[in-house]
Amino acid sequence: MTPITPPTEAAGLLRRVLALLIDWFASTVVALLAVGVGSYGSGSDALATLIVFVLEVVILTWLTGASFGQRILGLRVVAMDGGRVTFPRVLLRTLLICLVIPALVMDSQGRGLHDRAAGSIVVRR
Repeated sequence: MTPITPPTEAAGLLRRVLALLIDWFASTVVALLAVGVGSYGSGSDALATLIVFVLEVVILTWLTGASFGQRILGLRVVAMDGGRVTFPRVLLRTLLICLVIPALVMDSQGRGLHDRAAGSIVVRR
């Protein structure tokens, strides 16, 4: 099988992790505002943060090509052909990120299993 040539080189791991942390922190703040600061550390707080994270990443990545954190750090999610990633693929990619392990296992191109499953790559803008 011939390897797929990405539209450009994959973004570095450090930038991608920092973008993820920014997204998670922003999701935590929004979730705390929604469920109340007094519930910090509870199960409902954790679930609210996860829901906000999924919504933020899916919606922004689908509409703009980058989540909040990725946009701040100059990253973009593109399909392997260089086009936009479709909504079902963005949703699949985000759900796999939430499982953590697929995002940690990378190929020789620097793409996590979540990106391979979605046919996407994170690049610098």
